[in-house]
Amino acid sequence: MPTQNKRLIIILLLATVLLLTPALAMQFTEEVKWSLLDFVVAGILLYGAGFLCEFIFRRIAKRKHQIALCSAIIAALILTWIELAVGIF
Repeated sequence: MPTQNKRLIIILLLATVLLLTPALAMQFTEEVKWSLLDFVVAGILLYGAGFLCEFIFRRIAKRKHQIALCSAIIAALILTWIELAVGIF
């Protein structure tokens, strides 16, 4: 299996595991209360960031540029997630 496909599968699996974590936590505690909309938005954010990083890795040749762009995408993901979770800004 080519490296690119392995990387894409890992990205998809990580995003899925991150989405399953609150779903599992909801089964054991009342403190986690996500609605369907929460899961949809989180899925769009996680899978979108993952696909964007994969696109960058496939299209950009220089490793420094790849790392810089993916770091910016991950930073935007984290800031958006924090804003949606607690409204820090």
